[in-house]
Amino acid sequence: MDGKLKRQLELQAYKMRKLALQTIETAGSGHIGGSFSIAEILSVLYFDEMNVDVNEPKKIDRDRLVLSKGHCSPSLYTALAMKGFFKPEHLATFRKIDSDLSGHVEIHVPGVDMSGGSLGQGLSVALGMAMYGQSRKLGYRVFCIMGDGEIQEGQIWEAAMAAGFYRVDNLIAFVDNNKLQLDGSLEEVMSPYPIGEKFRAFGWNVMEIDGSDIEQIHNVIELASSTSGKPTVIVADTVKGKGVSIFENQVRFHGGKPTEEEFKTAYAELDERIAELED
Repeated sequence: MDGKLKRQLELQAYKMRKLALQTIETAGSGHIGGSFSIAEILSVLYFDEMNVDVNEPKKIDRDRLVLSKGHCSPSLYTALAMKGFFKPEHLATFRKIDSDLSGHVEIHVPGVDMSGGSLGQGLSVALGMAMYGQSRKLGYRVFCIMGDGEIQEGQIWEAAMAAGFYRVDNLIAFVDNNKLQLDGSLEEVMSPYPIGEKFRAFGWNVMEIDGSDIEQIHNVIELASSTSGKPTVIVADTVKGKGVSIFENQVRFHGGKPTEEEFKTAYAELDERIAELED
């Protein structure tokens, strides 16, 4: 990967984190941990890989993204605003009663391909989208981002079995393996490990990466896109709350609100990293 592009995508990820945090602060609530852990993945998808057009958001042959872990809307909404699907100023309405930017992503927001709500449903919808595109030879890819806690849901594995059986090779799923969920660590609540082996048993192409490494994310998407006859799952080793030291690996920031002092600390760290990447 070109070094300049890599640095630009890293910068986009950190700008996304800052804007997402501002969105959460304005709203007075929102999910920081999981939103921050997928920032690099969203940066590569929206600013490098995905075939999407802000002027034609419903274009039939566009690539699609299903954010199955829909509560991580701050990062997706931020990515869409930065991409140009709507004005960044609209983020200030996040979680307001009369806003379309609710706590879980909603399909009537420009650029959103599926509403997120109850966890575990996204892979099934992504599979349906992918099978339609494959049967009509439309050439698009469908990306699905799931949480590692979310894959405790049984519907995930029904969809995984079907995708492998029908050889849906335009389906590329990410598991955001940040190792924490609402009530604690995955090991404490209900371990889904080994994740890769489970998907492999259902006929998937399995890749495991550092989910914060821009180059690895880029390379693995390229490989997945050229894989024939199998869906691909990318098990991304990530850090909950990535990018701000006081948020990282802290269950409290799954959905908890920082104090005023914690917000100040977080912005200082993000600004410092953004300045380094802009230098």
